[in-house]
Amino acid sequence: MNAKDSIKDTWRLNEIQHTALKKLGIKTIEDLLYHFPIRYGDVVQTRTIGSLQKDDATVVYGKITGLKTKKAFRKKISMSEATIEDETGKIKAVWFHQPYIAKMIQEGSFVKVEGKISEKNGQFYFTNPEIESIGTIPTTFGDSLFGNEDASFSYPVYAESKGITSRWFYHSLKKIFSNGVLDTLIDPIPEEILNRYHLPSLKTALVWIHTPKRTEDSVSARKRFAFEEIFIIQLQKFRERKGQETLPAYTIPNNTKEVQKFIDRFPFKATDAQQRAIDHILEDFHKPHPMSRLLEGDVGSGKTAVAAATVFSVTITPPKNLEFGNLQTAYMVPTEILAEQHFESFIQYFSYLGINIGLITSSGCKKFPSKINPTKATEISRAQLLSWVEEGTIPILIGTHSLIQKSVKFKNLAYIIIDEQHRFGTQQRKALRKKDGIVPHLLSMTATPIPRTLALTIYGDLNLTLLDQMPHGRKPVITEIILPHERERVYENIRNKIRSGRQAYVICPRIFEPDPQKEMTLNVKSATAEMARLKKEVFPEYEIGILHSKMKPAEKDRVMLDFKNGRTHILVATSVIEVGVNIPNATTIIIEGAERFGLAQLHQLRGRVLRSNHQAYCYVFAETKTEKTLERLKALKNAKNGFELAEFDLAQRGAGELYGRKQWGISDLAMEAIKNIKMVEAARREAEILIEEDMHLNTYPILKKKVIQEEEIHFE
Repeated sequence: MNAKDSIKDTWRLNEIQHTALKKLGIKTIEDLLYHFPIRYGDVVQTRTIGSLQKDDATVVYGKITGLKTKKAFRKKISMSEATIEDETGKIKAVWFHQPYIAKMIQEGSFVKVEGKISEKNGQFYFTNPEIESIGTIPTTFGDSLFGNEDASFSYPVYAESKGITSRWFYHSLKKIFSNGVLDTLIDPIPEEILNRYHLPSLKTALVWIHTPKRTEDSVSARKRFAFEEIFIIQLQKFRERKGQETLPAYTIPNNTKEVQKFIDRFPFKATDAQQRAIDHILEDFHKPHPMSRLLEGDVGSGKTAVAAATVFSVTITPPKNLEFGNLQTAYMVPTEILAEQHFESFIQYFSYLGINIGLITSSGCKKFPSKINPTKATEISRAQLLSWVEEGTIPILIGTHSLIQKSVKFKNLAYIIIDEQHRFGTQQRKALRKKDGIVPHLLSMTATPIPRTLALTIYGDLNLTLLDQMPHGRKPVITEIILPHERERVYENIRNKIRSGRQAYVICPRIFEPDPQKEMTLNVKSATAEMARLKKEVFPEYEIGILHSKMKPAEKDRVMLDFKNGRTHILVATSVIEVGVNIPNATTIIIEGAERFGLAQLHQLRGRVLRSNHQAYCYVFAETKTEKTLERLKALKNAKNGFELAEFDLAQRGAGELYGRKQWGISDLAMEAIKNIKMVEAARREAEILIEEDMHLNTYPILKKKVIQEEEIHFE
């Protein structure tokens, strides 16, 4: 048996098992070894129903009858209910918030039920137990889930799929261990690093994570694999950074005095944080290799102004060995609304210089200034815009994904800015950066609050700059958590604000009303139904618009234009407005079903009303009143900024929940480890030392192979 052997060639699998393993991404023995337990539990004893006692954690087998869906009497919660029966007695089972259970299990079938026994009025029952249909009831009882194991053993619980259980994983891995496969594996982490941080070897860690004798063993093994993953990511990032330092870039001279004059023309005073960010970027411009920097700041903290000041420095610099002309900037954003907004902002910043600014989106192209009216922009053909960009006549080009098409060619592209960069994949960023022989400087910007440990891991190839101040005179948003009986007070407050000339947002978690026939649908407010209700029952005297992701771009633009120009008083929307909308007159936001959003997302939504010096208000409506939900929402109310909030969310919910493993390409195990700043910093330190000594990792072939595999992952 070898680690690279196929599972289907090693075990006899039926079609259901084969499909289940494929769904879990398990094809080889090595995949199986790296399919780690999600948790550990005490050995569960199989019991007869007649022998059950309160608080028993147990498995029972029996026949299921009386399956039905109902609503809980007091709280009207959807639930399923049934009775399990064996030869010794009957027991009731209830599943709260799981009405689909009654449709999933067939009446009268045999089932295996695992859970904890509760008691009410002298009657025993299961609450939310795990349930599985089985063909026949086992002939013997009393054995543990994993056979006759020691009672002190903690059994591993794995991510399962229909046909493949934790028991199957456990016994399959025991077979692998007994066949000597572990002896053939080479540890990718150098021994001196393992010893320095007291981490177990690969062989030991695999045994400890799958078959721990003590809790300490499983903790130590998980720590080792988390370190390994973060270490490999850091190696890949430092390798990429080191490679960037060997590439040629346009050296922008130190234009500090001219840039300061440009900044002094801003209609506001630049914050110290903005000034620091501009200084860092100008310093990077002066180096002979391309800049790679991430600018992170809350919504409204002034990232666009920082971008404009640094673009100015590039624009007033002529290409090498020339005394005229301009170096070029490409500014990429995720949506057409945002592209238009930045185009207008840059016209305001640069109009006095008469510099050509272009806009390219899938809907069309524009250029400023117009030949007919030098104070206005004009629509031009795509071919004309592309021709001028290729000639170098347009030094600043703002656009969406249209910027990275092969037809867009620059003459002297020196600077790339990517706004809300987490919405673009790595390959999209690289496609834009590889357009010319000389590598442009790169500034990535995001308003998404990212915990420091996560930023150090996933953006290890970028230098990090924080905008941790809001513009002068900007008042913090007053945030209130609203109970159901306080709705009318909030609506009256909004009515008063609209009377005084302000506007408001109402955010809903979903677009349309759920299908009442579907048991699993969430009972949360929809934008379409809420708009109709508000127009009919609450604000009949005002114009109400709606915005959501199912609308066509032209329709979205029309809705936003109506809201921006004040023709609409209230905009009901989904989280589609989270990025890019700048309406200074909108000073109030209601967020319905707030428990359905992550804290980082709630913070960004709230930032929509932080666009002026008027006092802004955020009213948070939550349907559930659990202690954990209220604690999260109180953090939203009390946190001073997005960075503080991100750290709280990371500690409370875990990085996997907060950011999603698919978005970053990091396993749940490593995501949890990202809470540990010491581990992340240790992995960074070791990776940096290794890359300094051997950039191509030729001394460590196993590590090199894993790093190359890591480079194929897209952090999207």
